[in-house]
Amino acid sequence: MALSTSPEAPIPVGQVSRLIGGWIDRLGAVWVEGQITQLSRRPGAGVVFLTLRDPSHDISLSVTCYRRVFDQVADVVSEGARVVVHAKPEWYAPRGQLSLRAAEIKPVGVGELLARLEQLKKSLASEGLFALDRKKPLPFLPQLIGLVCGRASAAERDVLENARHRWPAVRFEVRNVPVQGARAVSEVIEAVRELDALPEVDVIVVARGGGSVEDLLPFSDERLVRTVGAARTPVVSAIGHEPDTPLLDLVADLRASTPTDAAKKVVPDVGEELTRVRQLRERALRAVDGFLEREERGLAAALSRPSIRHPQRMVTDRAEQVEALLGRGRRTLGHLLDRADSELSHTRARVVALSPKATLERGYAVLQRRDGTAVRSPSEVTNGEELRARVSEGGFTVRVGDDGDSAVTPSA
Repeated sequence: MALSTSPEAPIPVGQVSRLIGGWIDRLGAVWVEGQITQLSRRPGAGVVFLTLRDPSHDISLSVTCYRRVFDQVADVVSEGARVVVHAKPEWYAPRGQLSLRAAEIKPVGVGELLARLEQLKKSLASEGLFALDRKKPLPFLPQLIGLVCGRASAAERDVLENARHRWPAVRFEVRNVPVQGARAVSEVIEAVRELDALPEVDVIVVARGGGSVEDLLPFSDERLVRTVGAARTPVVSAIGHEPDTPLLDLVADLRASTPTDAAKKVVPDVGEELTRVRQLRERALRAVDGFLEREERGLAAALSRPSIRHPQRMVTDRAEQVEALLGRGRRTLGHLLDRADSELSHTRARVVALSPKATLERGYAVLQRRDGTAVRSPSEVTNGEELRARVSEGGFTVRVGDDGDSAVTPSA
């Protein structure tokens, strides 16, 4: 139930603190999971002080427990270990501080951690965070490489030395951060975001030289995985732990087995590239020489053909053929004309022989009435009728007499 206060009727600080303590007391004992970040075991003291941190949300709580409680897990628990604590929240009213009084501490086993990671892996995979089509290609020759690694670590040395040995002109933007422990996740995330915000950084390498499953837990943190998945710059994971695969390897655009392998995959080898360029030049020269040789052979073969070497021969051969065909045509036409002339002469002779004129030339005459009809019988004419007589050399008019004689009147 809320208190009723006002500027005229405030309540003292002590009362507020006691009220808070009362509310917290009603919470009762709870099971809490977290990572031990600070551990204080003072010699001779009966109480152990430690800080329990949530690495995913960067929140910490102070925990106290009796030495006999901590001694039960002292051999397997140290700073950085994940534990489950059965504790009761306590409020220290004089200082206004909240802490947990632990009655039991249990270390989180590797098997349980791996099971949780597998569950997180399936959840992120169902979102498509590990899909291949989300992977960004690495540039062929990055001008500036962002490197996230431990300070003065073997991973940093391996990446820098191998990359510069392969391509001496390559430049690095290094961010040294803790790669294990309570602050690892937040600082790695901050470093990745900072490098991703630099437009001149072409690729980011997150490197660490291996370690135990517990040591590599920061690289399976959900916040880090989502940060890398959202980065616009290609990210290379070089954790260097083959038996187990941190989730960072799955979300990164490229996974390298070791920091040295990352340097080889990110930076091309200048010697290898020069060799490849020389081989390509030689291959191109051979291709051009082969092409020119083929074309020269083809040109020589074309020039050796008779039609190219003696082009006038084709005209000469065709001229002889045309002349032969012309002579043949003339002979054929002459024969046709001679035959036609002979046939015409024979036909003319037959026509002349059968012509009435030939008959007239032998002394015969043809009598015709005025209408042009020929007289074939004496009974066809009457006395005094004028007839026309046609002979070979012309014609004349005749008249039929009473006694059958006729009078003749010449005409043209």
